[in-house]
Amino acid sequence: MILGKVIGNVVSTISNEAYQSRKILVVQPIDPEGNACGKTILAIDAVQAGIGDVVLTLEEGTSARAILEDPGSMTVKHVVAAIVDSVSLA
Repeated sequence: MILGKVIGNVVSTISNEAYQSRKILVVQPIDPEGNACGKTILAIDAVQAGIGDVVLTLEEGTSARAILEDPGSMTVKHVVAAIVDSVSLA
């Protein structure tokens, strides 16, 4: 899983049929303190996240397709699986 912050979304007027009803978000990976780390990623939204939300993304195709209830008709690298309320470290 990758902790990240939604910083934008992708608008596409023409896309593959499998993606037409999907919202694609731009996510900046962050560390537990909220600092940006790593390159931005594109992730399919499964939880109605929005700009500014801290989220958990999955980086694995099979799990991503399972969350999206898709048996394999689309290629998925990242999916937003949860909106994070808080992060606490011991």
